[in-house]
Amino acid sequence: MFNPPLLFSKRSQGNGYLMSNRVLIVDDDERVLQSIAGVLEDEGFRIIATRSTAEAIDVFQMEEPSVTLLDIWMPEMDGIEVLKRLKAISPGCLVIMISGHATISTAMAAVKFGAFDFIEKPLSLDLLLTTIHQAIARKEEERQTSGIAEKTRKRTHSGQMALSQESPAGFVDFLGGAFQKRRTPLSLQRTLRRSMVLYGTGLHSGMKTGLLLQPLPPNSGILFGNISSEDVVPAHLDYVQSTEFATALRKGTASAMTIEHLMAVLHAYRISNLMIRLIEEIPIMDGSALEFCKIIDEAGVEEQEGSVEELVIERRMEVRYGDKSLVIEPSDRFSVLYHLNYPHPVGDQTAYFVLEDEASFKEQIAPARTFGFLKDVEMLNRMGLGVGGRLHNFILVDDEKVVNTELRFSDEFARHKILDLIGDVYLLNRPVRGKVTAHLTGHTENYVLMKKIQEEMKLKPGGIYGQRRGAARRP
Repeated sequence: MFNPPLLFSKRSQGNGYLMSNRVLIVDDDERVLQSIAGVLEDEGFRIIATRSTAEAIDVFQMEEPSVTLLDIWMPEMDGIEVLKRLKAISPGCLVIMISGHATISTAMAAVKFGAFDFIEKPLSLDLLLTTIHQAIARKEEERQTSGIAEKTRKRTHSGQMALSQESPAGFVDFLGGAFQKRRTPLSLQRTLRRSMVLYGTGLHSGMKTGLLLQPLPPNSGILFGNISSEDVVPAHLDYVQSTEFATALRKGTASAMTIEHLMAVLHAYRISNLMIRLIEEIPIMDGSALEFCKIIDEAGVEEQEGSVEELVIERRMEVRYGDKSLVIEPSDRFSVLYHLNYPHPVGDQTAYFVLEDEASFKEQIAPARTFGFLKDVEMLNRMGLGVGGRLHNFILVDDEKVVNTELRFSDEFARHKILDLIGDVYLLNRPVRGKVTAHLTGHTENYVLMKKIQEEMKLKPGGIYGQRRGAARRP
């Protein structure tokens, strides 16, 4: 039995900020518990540690920790059940779940019942410390926001401040923009503020699949990994395995299929560090990128130390195959002009989009769904592709009309091609500044142009991050 249950940091005694932030660690593995406790003590936190779930609940009530680290697989009581009980005691408590044998369904359950985040074993202590600090910062933000709102309410009630109900903007002005998001410089690295989980079906595999999105420290890059192994493949064009009907990555045993819609969202939100755990293929959702935008919005975006240098196109580059052409040329911003010309009922469509921020992307491009032709369905099935296609997750077109849905835009087909291109371009591992003009092109041409940019601008293989800097210590 691990004894005593309470461990106190010597360093925290001289640091009021850290001393006020107590961390409760609940794990039945004494080696892991001691290791985490030692690292957090070195960082100056006051540590409370126990291997017993029953004792953890009692200590939680007495000590009111700032953050709780809770293992999911516990012998006395399942960690999810402990989470529910802690949330019943203190709905606003911050609980970070940890596990070495997790599934996407387990992660989803943890998030559903109020976990702040979910971290897999073996633990990256860099990620653990980042997550704890994010949790504490989130709680402090909520406390300050609540305090401002309460002071404002009291002033209003006492007549010291009269706000016009016809002009709610005056409220924000009075607070000096306290509730307005600060404009984020495009050069800052970014990750998510907490982990998120999403379920769905793979378009080409037809398998039930899902995503576990986990924040990563600066200079980590975007990584895809299988939910049940440690193998990962970087989101970089050096690891593109296939561009036939979708973009797929592979490195060793790690693979990720149909990544373009999610990559487009990460591009639009300027996410530069993220672990994406999945089961082979990104879920197709409704065929668009809207659901990915929603989970990024729900998680929140965290600005990080370090910067990402934009890739500025300095001269015109072109890829041409028959009547297909793809050109990128210098510009002061990233934009795409896409033209397609298919037989009726699609017809001739041209769409233009400037990637200025996530809001414009979410409104103009993210809703555009993938599409397919009835005559191609049998061919895709013979190839073992498209078996996850359903009437609700893509636009089906026959010789006369759109069969299964109403279009969201008159030029939805061209807009979806822009969505795919924005995702493929982000495999250069950084934002791009240049104007793209595309005619009848797809994933293959996108890949060829990105390789040409990489070679002519002498970009290092593997992207700006390469291997993750600074090997993480593991308990």
